Amino acid sequence: MADWKAIDRYMILSSDAHAGALSVDYRDYLPSEWHTEFDSWLAAMVNPWVDTNDARNWDSSDRLAAMEGEGVTGEVLFPNTLPPFYDILAHLSGVPRDRADFTRRWAGLQAHNRWLVEFCNGAPTQRRGLIQLLPNDVDAAVAEMQWARGHDAIGGVMLPAVAPNHPVEPYYHERYEPLWSTAVELGFPIHQHQGSGSPDASPGQDVGRALTYVDLELWTRLTMSHLIVGGVFERHPDLKVVWTEMPGLRWVVEDLERLTRQLRIVQSRFADDPLQLNFSRVFGSATTDGLSLTPLEYFQRNCYIGASILSPYDVHWINVLGSDRIMWGHDFPHPEGSIGHTTDALRANFAGFGIDECRDLFAGTAAGVYHFDLDALAPIAARIGPPVELVHTPLPESPPVPGSPFWEATELTEVLNRI
Repeated sequence: MADWKAIDRYMILSSDAHAGALSVDYRDYLPSEWHTEFDSWLAAMVNPWVDTNDARNWDSSDRLAAMEGEGVTGEVLFPNTLPPFYDILAHLSGVPRDRADFTRRWAGLQAHNRWLVEFCNGAPTQRRGLIQLLPNDVDAAVAEMQWARGHDAIGGVMLPAVAPNHPVEPYYHERYEPLWSTAVELGFPIHQHQGSGSPDASPGQDVGRALTYVDLELWTRLTMSHLIVGGVFERHPDLKVVWTEMPGLRWVVEDLERLTRQLRIVQSRFADDPLQLNFSRVFGSATTDGLSLTPLEYFQRNCYIGASILSPYDVHWINVLGSDRIMWGHDFPHPEGSIGHTTDALRANFAGFGIDECRDLFAGTAAGVYHFDLDALAPIAARIGPPVELVHTPLPESPPVPGSPFWEATELTEVLNRI
């Protein structure tokens, strides 16, 4: 059997792809007591997402053909669907506000989770699905994780970021300890996807939706701060958390630098340093004093980035964060990714990187996080993967598409890159 690192093509295990059933098909995955309410919801529902009607979302054979055309051997599946009782993608929706709303939405997400297992079992070697959870009921989330562990094609779980004005505690709160312990015990990485955690827009303001989109990733970034500063990674050294489809990598470096600087101001160990501003008597805590690693060290031990919104002027941050923390993704079937131009996207971003580094970025790191069988996948990659030599041939001209691998630097970006 060919060694996956010895073949003349790259294996691509996309860290970010999307799939989901047509909304009508979730009825079969709901308990019967929800059918009447589901029928009413479906009759009134207006689906705002055109690409959720693409058969490649739910038809296994169509999906495999599409992946072969993209040169992608395996994929990690985020949702691309309108699940029961939602009016927008679940990871763009807020946390349920009361028990009744939670109960309805939880039934809808569980229906998707059960469909997802069935879909992934159509190609279990090549697919890893991520089940969706809600933070409102930790016991229910833990039970769903334990159910999912019985299905090998499930590779992890998704949690929405908690919005500042939503009535659920932030993730550093002690109520989530069973969630983190179970994730470690079961070997499930926790995922957050761009878009969750946005606070509600002020009513009556017509610009609210635009601001929600413009600020989309800002609120999801707060979870990293909460898990580091709140001591979650200190208490759970084996916990893995992945941020996916967050534009670029510079935000990670900036946030880690900010946390490093601010922690020195609130940790008592720096109180006697005459060169260090320190307010530990006012803002310090036993938790922050108990942090044994720097923010960068926590990131390098506990965190990963599903880098599907990556552009040529941002890839150099991989040299700071490490190829063992970054997993490239093509964001299928969304136009902001590399759909239809995957090999061109790799050439545009990685022609100057080393081969071993690229093998980690494209497959090796993801295989470790999601337990893909590289030996089983090697023959597929040897047949469909992008040729190594071609990937390292610079792309002379970008195709006229909106995907992030082909974004041109703005005037401001060019200035920042010169600094």
